[in-house]
Parts: sequence; C-alpha cells; structure tokens
Amino acid sequence: MRTGEHRGAADAALLRDRLRHVRWIGGGSGGGKSTVARRLAERHGLTVYATDDVMPDHARRSTPEEAPELARFMAMDMDERWAHRSPRTMLDTFHWYRGECFGLIVEDLLRLPAGRGVVAEGFRLLPHLVAPLLSGPEQAVWLLPTPRFREAAFESRGTAWDIPGRTSDPARASRNLLERDGMFTDRLAAGTGRLGLRSIEVDAPLSEDGLTGRVARALGL
Repeated sequence: MRTGEHRGAADAALLRDRLRHVRWIGGGSGGGKSTVARRLAERHGLTVYATDDVMPDHARRSTPEEAPELARFMAMDMDERWAHRSPRTMLDTFHWYRGECFGLIVEDLLRLPAGRGVVAEGFRLLPHLVAPLLSGPEQAVWLLPTPRFREAAFESRGTAWDIPGRTSDPARASRNLLERDGMFTDRLAAGTGRLGLRSIEVDAPLSEDGLTGRVARALGL
C-alpha cells in the first residue's frame, strides 16, 4: 500500500471510530424516521440529530461550487421545482438526493459530545455515504415505506399539500412528489441491498410501537 493510500485508510478508520456512538436511521419520506428516532432517544438517553432541521443552515454554509444542484434549485420558482419537471428529473437533480452537503452532516456530528449516544435521522443519509462511516451493520437501518403507507402518512399529518399548494397546479405537483419519492425509496432499497445494509419495509398495519421495536432491534439497542 502506498503512503497516500495508507493515510487515507487510517483517516477512514479514525472517522469510523469517532462516530462509533452514532446510530443512523435513513429512509424514504413518510416512513416514520423522526418519530422512531425521538422514541429511541427517550428510551435510551440518546441525542437526536435531525438532518431536516439543519438543511437551511447547510444551504447557507455551502457554496455554488460545493453544491451546484442546490444553487440551481434555489434559483427556481415553485412551479419550476415541483410542477414543470418530470419526477425522474426531480429525482436525479435533487441536491440532497445527490449527497450535496453530506460532509456538513459529518462535521456537525463530530462536534457533538462523544460521551452521549446519538441517533441521526433523515432522508439525506444515503446508504453509499453512510456505509464507509459504520463500524458494524448494527449502526444503521433504512426505513422503506410502501407508496400506500407514505401517502397515508402525509394525509394524516395534513402536510400532503404544503409544497404542492404553493404551486399553480397542486394536483400535478402532488403526483410528481409522490412518484419522485417512490423512486427514491426504490433507490434506497437497491442501495441497501447492494451494500448489505439493514432495511425495514414500512407498511400498514405496522404500528409506531411495532416499528420502533423493530428499529431498536436492528440497531442493537
């Protein structure tokens, strides 16, 4: 092994060791990640790191050179983002789905006190980006909601029209979002399968208690 390769392997091993106290819950939208993370934190004395909450901060901390798709997205109006593009284009160009600013997630986690366990959750935790940070498979799990479950979850929260309602064609934007999110969940399923990572399909009649228990077992809690 050459010197540079040796140093890179040593740095990766050090990073995995520094993040050994972190449990990761990724997955598709509407799969229950936030609810499960909060419940596990309460039961096991963990700190929750919600990647959704830090998206505005990460957008401010990045540059167009570091996050070009984010910059293009921010320049669009709501119709351009959600109504005028195909779900496939929305999937392939969405900045968070491309892993932009993932390094800032790692930076944030490294700043948290290492003496207390952390559960990081959010759709931004892409399998191929998280996998190199794991010391073992029990550190991470991805929740994969079925289309039926995802749509029901959004309706029950009253958030199904939050984004579409700000476009000129809410029905089309809603269809686009649901189709895009379904394709994203399929991509996560393929990624976790390819990398040998743990995943849980989320569908009715699985309850919040039942899902929390399955995630706890997957994470070795």
